[in-house]
Amino acid sequence: MTLALAIHATQPLVTSPVPIFLMVLAIILLVPLLLNRLKIPSIIGFIVAGVIVGPYGLNWLARDMSFEVFGQVGILYLMFLAGLEIDLFNLRKNLKKGVVFGLLTFAVPLVLGTVSALAALDLSFLAALLLASMFAAHTLIGYPIVARFGLTKNPAVVIAVAGTIFTVLGSLLVLAGVMGVVESGHFSVLDMLRLLGSLAVYSIAVAWLYPKITRWFFRHYTDGILQFVYILAMTFLAAQAAVWIGLEGVFGAFYAGIVLGRYVPARSTLMGRLEFVGNALFIPYFLIGVGMLINVKVLTTSWSTVYVAAVMSATAMTFKWIAAYITQRIYHLSGPDRSMLYQLSNAHTAVALAVVMIGFSTGIFGEEILNGTVVMILVTCTVSSIGVGRAASRIKLQQLEREELTVEPADNADKPVNTLIPIANPATAKELVSLAILMRGEKSAPGSLYALHVRTDNSPSSRSISRNSLDVARRVAASVEATVQPIERYDLNFVTGTINVIEERDISQVIIGLHRRTQFIDSFFGEKLSQMLKATSLMVVITRLFVPAATLMRIIVAVPEKAQFEVGFTKWVRALGNLTAQIGCPIVFCCYDDTHRAIETVMQIYRYDINRSYRTIESYDDFILLANKVMPDDLFVNVTARRGSISFTSDMDTLPDFLSHNFAANNLMVIYPEQSANAAAADVATLADQMLADITVAPTPIWLRLRGWARSAADRLSGRRRTHDRLDL
Repeated sequence: MTLALAIHATQPLVTSPVPIFLMVLAIILLVPLLLNRLKIPSIIGFIVAGVIVGPYGLNWLARDMSFEVFGQVGILYLMFLAGLEIDLFNLRKNLKKGVVFGLLTFAVPLVLGTVSALAALDLSFLAALLLASMFAAHTLIGYPIVARFGLTKNPAVVIAVAGTIFTVLGSLLVLAGVMGVVESGHFSVLDMLRLLGSLAVYSIAVAWLYPKITRWFFRHYTDGILQFVYILAMTFLAAQAAVWIGLEGVFGAFYAGIVLGRYVPARSTLMGRLEFVGNALFIPYFLIGVGMLINVKVLTTSWSTVYVAAVMSATAMTFKWIAAYITQRIYHLSGPDRSMLYQLSNAHTAVALAVVMIGFSTGIFGEEILNGTVVMILVTCTVSSIGVGRAASRIKLQQLEREELTVEPADNADKPVNTLIPIANPATAKELVSLAILMRGEKSAPGSLYALHVRTDNSPSSRSISRNSLDVARRVAASVEATVQPIERYDLNFVTGTINVIEERDISQVIIGLHRRTQFIDSFFGEKLSQMLKATSLMVVITRLFVPAATLMRIIVAVPEKAQFEVGFTKWVRALGNLTAQIGCPIVFCCYDDTHRAIETVMQIYRYDINRSYRTIESYDDFILLANKVMPDDLFVNVTARRGSISFTSDMDTLPDFLSHNFAANNLMVIYPEQSANAAAADVATLADQMLADITVAPTPIWLRLRGWARSAADRLSGRRRTHDRLDL
């Protein structure tokens, strides 16, 4: 009996499009509900459900064209999401380990699998080599479980994902080589070199073109639906291009996910939509389709098929475990890490199906190998899903135990952080809420988000603006499974309303946006912002972005001397660490040596595994040099201070004019760290006061540069060196 993809002899029970889709949706709905109580991964349930309702089970559904299309889309989507979750910084850090594991988890099953197939299954060398290529390749079918545990950046997971690149590529190259021998009768080195050359050109073209096109598209089109369709189109274009050069589409989708992941932050509306569509429809459809290929009756009517399936399953799982064990011994990994490596690389689906169908259609494999492959897919997917869940729970438990032993900083930065987002109108709501969510970090971060609109009149237009602004804020938060509590307040003025909400809701920080103007002076907040900074000692973040946050290339942070002694030091460092981790771009801290050490301490305590670097400065005048170093794709963050605080200096009085003249067209963020209540109570001038001043009487950039040159000359005369070359970004 064969499992070829032909129409079953008996007419299925359900044939109309709507009932077919309804039954699939019922399976997608009910399987997780039933299996969650049994603590069994729903991945297994979808495959088993496919077996039951498929042509070799109850024959309710036929594996028609809808399952062909949605199944192919589902496996590409699964590989794309796996690539999308990869942090390139972590991938580079673990690339050496990933290469070693990739070579081991490919070479060990390929070599030993070929020997086993020759000895146990009595196949020809060509058939045994092609069968072993199925053992070598694997599909990250357990990756959704890893993502659900929040372990996508775990070193063992990153190593396993990096190894996937080599196993998929290697297996597809073996498939191409074997098919070349079958078609021409001999192995052609020229054809293999041609394929490798095409692969190199393809990889370079995608890595170079995709980021440029994506940045341009995201900056010109901010509509969420258009961005979603664009990402899918680019993914399937990469998959089809891989097919054109002689590889399988799974590699193209996986590679596209790695390249495009930089522009899809983990806590963004776009990522929420991508994960929702994939996990709710395409991936379950694919898994159900895999189950419909399995003919359980074969196991009772043909002992040869049972033998072949047992040999294939045992061989595939044993040699994958050997590769994971060798990797563990080389890099001294823990037991749970080895289990994660093994179980993520244990499932065989996409490449195995492609190889066996091609081998069967060309006569290299018989029916026993075809049937045995599908049984092997069921066994390995089941074992992998259960194993990944257990390994993930053990690793997560170890992480929680380590976090309990972590010494908390003196300012108790782990207390709930309640963020207030004053919103003026619907046009600025999306940007501010998205930025607040990115700076918040993980979904489980303690604290709440509040969106506030203060109105001073009860006119219908004012109420309409208020409702629309808060509705936009709610929708943005809901798209990433976050909650924003809207607050519509009628008060005497903006400052009074904001301060009252700060006191009523125990607010920890405030994020405010500036108008997108060519000057730094913000005509909307103006005196209101100045008064609010005087009235509160909380951290206030003032931001202006001309481009989407996901398309930023770098974050450059200017930090004043003694910033580490401020009460809110840890809070703003963690906020920038969260923002960098979500976006995935490098961050450069321009600071003094003592502050450098303090920032790095916070990064290590809270385990921020981000691409960070430091540039040493020796004088506040060194910040002038940053004007020519910050590019339009960068975000310039200036950490300043209120007058009377520890890190405040008189040089900060000239900062507003400097920013307005030199960073008028740049993405900008100004952070007022939280300070002690005593310092906040003083009636002092702030940056906002300087912003309100007449620009004609403020110090000019020429005066600033002349003062800097004068101080530099005085330093040289006194024998003190300056290291401006260290500011080269």
